[in-house]
Parts: sequence; C-alpha cells; structure tokens
Amino acid sequence: MTDVDDAVVAIEAGKLAIVPTDTVYGLATTPHRETAVRRLYLAKGRAVQQPTALVVRDLELLLECLPELRGSQERVARALLPGQYTLILPNPARRFPWLAGSRPETIGVRIPKLTGPARDLLGRVGALVATSANLPGEPDPRTLADVPEQLRTAAAALVDGGELPGTPSTVIDLTGPGALVLRQGAVPADEALRVVASVLLDG
Repeated sequence: MTDVDDAVVAIEAGKLAIVPTDTVYGLATTPHRETAVRRLYLAKGRAVQQPTALVVRDLELLLECLPELRGSQERVARALLPGQYTLILPNPARRFPWLAGSRPETIGVRIPKLTGPARDLLGRVGALVATSANLPGEPDPRTLADVPEQLRTAAAALVDGGELPGTPSTVIDLTGPGALVLRQGAVPADEALRVVASVLLDG
C-alpha cells in the first residue's frame, strides 16, 4: 500500500495519521467518532476546551455535515473556500460537539485547496479532524521531519507531502453580526475582511 492508502485505513479506523495540508502538517483522524478525537487530543496534549477544525473536501460535503448552514454564512463560505482559512460558523444543532471545545454552539471548518497526496487523501476520506502536528507552544511543522517524534510515534500512518508553506490558516469568526479575525495566518486579515464585507453587502 502507499502512504495515502495507509492513512486512509488509519483514519477510517479511528487511528491517528500525520498528513500534509495546504498550510502545515496536521495530526488527523476521523471526525465522526468521539473516541478518535479524544485520542488525538491526548496525543497532542491539547486541552479539551480548545476547538479543532472539521476539514472537508468540498462545500457540498460541508453542507451535508452542517445542513443548517444557510444564509450569509453559506455565502461567505462559498466566497472564501476552498482556501487557507478556518471559518468559525454557527452550529445550532451542536453537531460534532467533541470538536467544539468550550463553544458547542459553534464549529470551525476548513476546505483546503490541496494538491498531490493531500488532495488524494481528503478526496478519499471526505472529512477529517486535523490540528497542527506540533506540541503546544512549538513551531508549526512545514516538513514531515519537523513533526515531533512523539506525534510520529503516536500515528498509525505518515504521509509525506514535501515542504509546505509553514504558516497556519487565517481564522475568521462568523458567529456574530460581522466578521472577527481571531488569527492572522496564511491570508492577510484585511484581505479576508474585504471579501466578507463584499459578500455581506451584496447579500
């Protein structure tokens, strides 16, 4: 089997995998099982109060996972995704509560623009939960070799996607009346806010 085959098997079984994204290497598993997500949090040493993003292959699947996503949030999602953004969206049905941390009424989502093995992997599993494959407070990994040995050992599969940009996604909270940039990452904050403002004005 290829590295991607191994990662697909691992993720679908609820195990951990180190995978490339469009920004940094991620520690990933299936988002559909709470036990798998808890395993991811434990491996990384991540506090359960912290949210982790749902990563999906396309907008159609996002709407299947979050059918309540309609109106202005859907329009903004269509304008920004796929791209190097994490969008914090309303989650009135409290779906995937084990991803939401201390805010179960919200959920973070990503639709990355991928190439190579990363695109193949996400295309096959459809959705995963992923967080940067680093330990708390350490740099984001841009190569597989940058991933701490502790996480590589915890993972059932490793996928090498070469050197990545190394800057995490820009995080935008869309749960309020406007848009709030929580983290400026791969996309400048002013560019993101300009797109959001344009979409909301047109709506």
